[in-house]
Amino acid sequence: MKTLHLYFALPLIACCFKAFSEDTLRQKRIAVPDNPCHTFQKENIGTRRSIPYTHLREGDVMWEKRVWREIDMREKQNQPFYFPTEYNPCRTSLFQALSKHILNGDIIAFKDDQFMIPYELSEVKNRLVKRDTVEQIIYDPNGNEITEMVPIVDSISICTRVLKYVIKEDWFFDRQKSTLEARIVGIAALEYNEERDYYKELFWVYFPACRPYFASTDVYNFKNDAERRNLDDVFWKRQFASRIIKELNVFDRSIDQYQKGIDALAEAENIRVTIFKWEHDLWNY
Repeated sequence: MKTLHLYFALPLIACCFKAFSEDTLRQKRIAVPDNPCHTFQKENIGTRRSIPYTHLREGDVMWEKRVWREIDMREKQNQPFYFPTEYNPCRTSLFQALSKHILNGDIIAFKDDQFMIPYELSEVKNRLVKRDTVEQIIYDPNGNEITEMVPIVDSISICTRVLKYVIKEDWFFDRQKSTLEARIVGIAALEYNEERDYYKELFWVYFPACRPYFASTDVYNFKNDAERRNLDDVFWKRQFASRIIKELNVFDRSIDQYQKGIDALAEAENIRVTIFKWEHDLWNY
């Protein structure tokens, strides 16, 4: 009788062992996604460094003009700066990169474009976080409804409200290289207030201090996913759309303080053409 029981038990043991072996092999065949962004490991962006500026002597600068430009995120060419508006492990927006390194203490946020008065870290956090109250219904021990105002903190939606940036830059002619160059001095983030319909300046940052961190920040490329650029490349190659809103003047006023509407756009274009013609006239024989 024992021999008969063993005879029937052997096929059952073999089936269980086979099923266990198949499950073990199936688990070994499961691929763990170690890189959710690409099918191969990209090492170019993460290890890149910002291109250093060439040495510039004061005696080589024959001509210089300082201007302020406005970069609107609603223009299609500037959309890689704006998106993503939420967390994405594969890409980072310009504001996400700025706020991350400011809160980490890597970049200092200033109150104006002179870079003289820095913000305290607590002040920056208060400017980046939206605090509000909402109604919430709770019940007391007797089952009666009680309406109370509950405070909420929102630190994500600000990424959707930063719709403009202002950059401060210098255009100069270097006679040693015989080239007209532009170097960005600072950049400011502007938050749009939909209720009051105006733009609020959040902070200014010194652009050369941001370049090492921009060089390691990936930016979306419309034409080729394999050739991703970084934020420093986009600014270096001037791959953004902008409009001049101010030039250095004796009154220290912006264009919208003395021109309105279409006249302000014409004045901005006139300043841009003046810079272009200055270089063009040097080579006019």
